[in-house]
Amino acid sequence: MGCYATVFIFLFATNVPAWAFYLPGLAPVNFCKEGEGNRDTCKSDVALYVNRLNSEDSVLPYEYHHFDFCLTDETNSPVENLGQVVFGERIRPSPYKIKFLEPQTCTVLCTKQYKGGEPESLRNLQHLKKGISLNYQHHWIVDNMPVTWCYQMTDGQQHCSTGFPMGCYSHDVTKDNCQIGGAKQNVYYAYNHVDIVITYHSGKQEDWGSGLGSKGGRIISVKVSPRSILHEDPTKPDCSSTKPMEIYGKELANGEKLSITYSYSVKFIENNSIKWSSRWDYILESMPHSNIQWFSILNSLVIVLFLSGMVAMILLRTLHKDIARYNQIDSGEDAQEEFGWKLVHGDVFRPPRKGMLLSVLLGSGIQVLCMTLVTLAFACLGFLSPANRGALMTCAMVLYACLGTPAGYISARVYKSFGGEKWKLNVLLTSMLSPGVVFSLFFVLNLVLWGEGSSAAVPFTTLIAILALWFGVSVPLTFVGAFLGFRKRPLEHPVRTNQIPRQIPEQSVYTQPIPGVIMGGVLPFGCIFIQLFFILNSIWSSQMYYMFGFLFLVFVILVITCSETTILLCYFHLCAEDYHWWWRSFLTSGFTAFYLFIYCVHYFVTKLNIEDTASTFLYFGYTLIMVFLFFLLTGTIGFFACFWFVRKIYSVVKVD
Repeated sequence: MGCYATVFIFLFATNVPAWAFYLPGLAPVNFCKEGEGNRDTCKSDVALYVNRLNSEDSVLPYEYHHFDFCLTDETNSPVENLGQVVFGERIRPSPYKIKFLEPQTCTVLCTKQYKGGEPESLRNLQHLKKGISLNYQHHWIVDNMPVTWCYQMTDGQQHCSTGFPMGCYSHDVTKDNCQIGGAKQNVYYAYNHVDIVITYHSGKQEDWGSGLGSKGGRIISVKVSPRSILHEDPTKPDCSSTKPMEIYGKELANGEKLSITYSYSVKFIENNSIKWSSRWDYILESMPHSNIQWFSILNSLVIVLFLSGMVAMILLRTLHKDIARYNQIDSGEDAQEEFGWKLVHGDVFRPPRKGMLLSVLLGSGIQVLCMTLVTLAFACLGFLSPANRGALMTCAMVLYACLGTPAGYISARVYKSFGGEKWKLNVLLTSMLSPGVVFSLFFVLNLVLWGEGSSAAVPFTTLIAILALWFGVSVPLTFVGAFLGFRKRPLEHPVRTNQIPRQIPEQSVYTQPIPGVIMGGVLPFGCIFIQLFFILNSIWSSQMYYMFGFLFLVFVILVITCSETTILLCYFHLCAEDYHWWWRSFLTSGFTAFYLFIYCVHYFVTKLNIEDTASTFLYFGYTLIMVFLFFLLTGTIGFFACFWFVRKIYSVVKVD
């Protein structure tokens, strides 16, 4: 508890406050018509917030004002939490003025003027055209709920997206990619008008308390339909016009002017058939269906059952017979005639080369493993729901910092069991190496984002806050864990280690280190690759990921698969009298991260339309961070599973 108190006090002190956990359905907001009801119990102003714009054609998100839209005073902007800042979310007030139950028709928001020969004006117009050509998407928020754009798919089903385009670029008329009648080639069409439909649930006044008034309710959905309309006279807007707002590709000539008038309409619809607690359903139902998730689970379970059968066969049949036969041998000479895993009992616990590095990686892997487990547990309980933006990343970062103690403890105990004595270097590397690699990559990527002017660029004060979280919380806790670990006695192995190393016989192709490591990552990756598609979609395609129950099941299956695969391959290598299992057990399951990287490359090539150098660099930079952490996670799981297996089998045989 002390760790969490320290972290939250620190976040408030550095102006990066963390919002309280929010459970959907726990804190509804009542709205009522202006002049009716009690101001303390209901609101008449419906605040519409704008978030950063992003695109599948570029990794670079930008703030709302980057594209020269209509602006308002941003001094009262909501304060983002740490996760939102890292993800590049920038929530700002919008100039849209909406009153509950007060419809509006073709209200002018503002008019933007562009004039040829003026550098700033031409630069703003160029940003607008670039955003339209790269299909940047708006992300709006009303009542802590995303504003959705619903449209018909080719199969006739309705799809609701949490973002809607800022315009379209008709680069090929034959494909009709703009869905605008009479679209011209190489012309930009700005969606300068939006029809906003707010659906509300009036319910029963006695259920919500007094003071609501005769006309009130709770918002259950906000949908928007963007349109391109040429308002020839901004003082007399005509939203029934079918003439679109065209922006030609060529640059404005000196003195040439271009005006874009932004407008909006608001409509209210009452719907009492949908409860407020179920208002997210229509958004989540348009996301990937659960039948695909169940297919992923069943596919993974088949692999787990196959591996479990193999391991059970080894443990119950082969090992049981081996142990019984070895324990019946009374003559030492007879024992020498045997072959297999028992012959290397005097070398199986010989400390590995680079034991310091292995212990450090294991400590960091335990830190990632514990962080993943706790974060998934919170997510399954609903504390990290889509309604609580940025909470997932905030929770993960805070937990990682607070879990320095188990990292230092495991690293110290493993290193001490290897006979290591450089405890100061061990604890420094445990607290600095893996976090340093991640932070260095993150800092380089942040420099690129700064250079591109992206909203995803983390401010300098937040970088200082992250460093303070690292050095002020994680490092001291790692030292505490290392202190406790080094105070413990070294791990006692079930068999003694010979002074002279045993010579390893020549190995076949299948029992050599590299083929074994390559094969070890195939099955664990096979359990997770379907789930990876949805995770990558949520990261790079702005889709919501909410099926944390499925993810937790897949994570448990991943742990089991990594453990069983490593145990199988470890047993085969020991039977071949190769006792170098320490590093191999870590790398065997850790090689799953290599297949993860290959899959991310495949996703980049087949699913994304990224072409610019900066976005490509950022994509693979963030991918490397994810792959490195996944390598630590899976490698640690495999190592400790193999460590338990080796200690178990050598503890039940009689060795003179």
